[in-house]
Amino acid sequence: MNNKNNKVITADEAIALISENDVLTTTGFVQSCIPEALHAALEKRFVETGGPRGLTLIMTAGAGDSKGLGTGRLHHEGLLRRVIAGNFGRMPKVAQAAAENKILGYNLPQGVISQLYRACAAGQPGLFSKVGLYTYVDPRFGGGRVNEVTTEEIVKHVVIDEEEWLFYTATKIDVAFIRGTSADPSGNISMEKEALTLDVLAQAMAAHNNGGIVIAQVERIVEAGSIRPKDVKVPGILVDCVVVADQPELHRMNYGVMYNPALAGEIRVPVESMAKMPLDARKIIARRAAFELPPNGVVNLGVGAPEGIAAVANEEKLTPFITLTTEAGAIGGVLASGSSFGSATNADSIIDQNTQFDFYDGGGLDMTCLGMAECDEQGNVNTSRFGGRLNGCGGFINISQNARSVVFAGTFTAGGLEIAIQDGEVKILKEGRARKFLKFVEQVTFSGKYAQKREQPVIYVTERCVFQLKKEGLELIEVAPGIDIERDILPHMDFKPIVKHPIPMDRRIFIDEPMGLISDLLNLDLQDRVSYDADRNIQFLNLEGWSARSKRDIDDLRKMLIDACQKIDKRVNQVVNLDNFRISEHLYDYYAEMIQYMLENYYLTTTRYTTSAFLRLKLKEALSKRGIAPHVFERKEDAHSFLEVIGEG
Repeated sequence: MNNKNNKVITADEAIALISENDVLTTTGFVQSCIPEALHAALEKRFVETGGPRGLTLIMTAGAGDSKGLGTGRLHHEGLLRRVIAGNFGRMPKVAQAAAENKILGYNLPQGVISQLYRACAAGQPGLFSKVGLYTYVDPRFGGGRVNEVTTEEIVKHVVIDEEEWLFYTATKIDVAFIRGTSADPSGNISMEKEALTLDVLAQAMAAHNNGGIVIAQVERIVEAGSIRPKDVKVPGILVDCVVVADQPELHRMNYGVMYNPALAGEIRVPVESMAKMPLDARKIIARRAAFELPPNGVVNLGVGAPEGIAAVANEEKLTPFITLTTEAGAIGGVLASGSSFGSATNADSIIDQNTQFDFYDGGGLDMTCLGMAECDEQGNVNTSRFGGRLNGCGGFINISQNARSVVFAGTFTAGGLEIAIQDGEVKILKEGRARKFLKFVEQVTFSGKYAQKREQPVIYVTERCVFQLKKEGLELIEVAPGIDIERDILPHMDFKPIVKHPIPMDRRIFIDEPMGLISDLLNLDLQDRVSYDADRNIQFLNLEGWSARSKRDIDDLRKMLIDACQKIDKRVNQVVNLDNFRISEHLYDYYAEMIQYMLENYYLTTTRYTTSAFLRLKLKEALSKRGIAPHVFERKEDAHSFLEVIGEG
């Protein structure tokens, strides 16, 4: 091509532009969208020439196969001086170098790094965020530094208008590796065959505006003007070099898939029903966690045990009522797993990663279910550094701190655990070698105390029991049938949880047939929970085992009660059974407001009973604040007796 603006050069020519001590950022998410040809060329230059040396690598998620591809190619001693990353697990030799104090290292939240690209692009000094407060990223607890030789603080704790924030210092970028599908000679980049768009625009702008260079790896060169303006993801004004991957395997969609048009959003395909999961520990955990799904809500699922929730939701016909998302930018559709993790088949939308984290950080997630490697008595969770291995937090901190409700899911012990489900009961055949519930976690990736401070609902689901985060610590609230607390739970923990009145986990979870979960989550059976005794003018409401997880649940209950009262056409007395009734901490006042409304418009009086001392206390507090006499009793007989006395009076 003779165009004087032709930016197409070879990979070796592009890599030759990198200087000693440059700050390099590269794109990629787990195994997808990785500019492999550029990584390979950089490795080749270093091996052959010994340079460039002393680079700083900045990246959001892990980008590699954990065996040497992707950023794993950059492990050669002397090539890297410093790494700022959300994940180290995809480049184990680099992680080892950090553990051995051979390089400087910071492990920061994935979303923070993603958003810092925009700060760099705008010439801003950094980013204010609450993400990371009270975790190992907080400078009061380590500042995200991964070893002893890393001493510079790039995270500061600040107070503005009496609110705590973290300030993350932006590191100016000299070189950006990005990836697209097509480029014209002027460097305009489109991404029609990519599974995700990630942060390529922000990374390119960050490098360009710092006077650095932007190197784009693409699959093909197209004629000038042939890419429609709205399809240009990175404009040519930001791109210095275009490199065409000279081998197909260096431009795979991901390491396991050469190309799948459904993941790229170029076509929509019929999705076969997901294979039914066997009834094992993983499915038990996923089934119990699925009880927390918010109908018509937005959900993020982590890797491992949480992934099973998608299969359970499909089995229970819940898929149309939830929207699954990934931190990489996929919204809707069927979330992919394995090498394609982060993308989605038949997605509704693919947005930039930094924008997805804006949505997450702003409270857009109704629920998340994430894995847990370790948990302690304060409800802290560790997924970032354990067993002597530096893995990294990825998007865990952004997601767990900002979702409206959090479910941590995983087996009770690890390493060789074997269980059996017999006649609807759990039998522990072989206990795992490693304990997960410890006195103190090795590293705080999720702060239980900070969640309590913000009244964030948090539960911890295992195959044998469920814990809930309370102000006093971790409370055992449910136990699987067949499990003995003294035999199967307490001896395998390094601390004793709060044990008051744990209830059995729902027996449907342990029977290999559909649970009918849709009726529970959509409150389809609420009308069956109310009855009326005309002779005594008493309405009976049975909320035993019912859960109020969101305001929508309270609204559904209110509507059902109003309909029932309007049919009676006069004021009634009411008795409510609240045994095993569960309500999220943030809903007590909203529930009390509903009771106040019903008393003002439909009830003569109302009385209720529950064996839960905690629930009685919380209801008395909430009702008393509104000037309502609580009338909350421990025994059914006492509630009925009180109503009779009131009626006689």
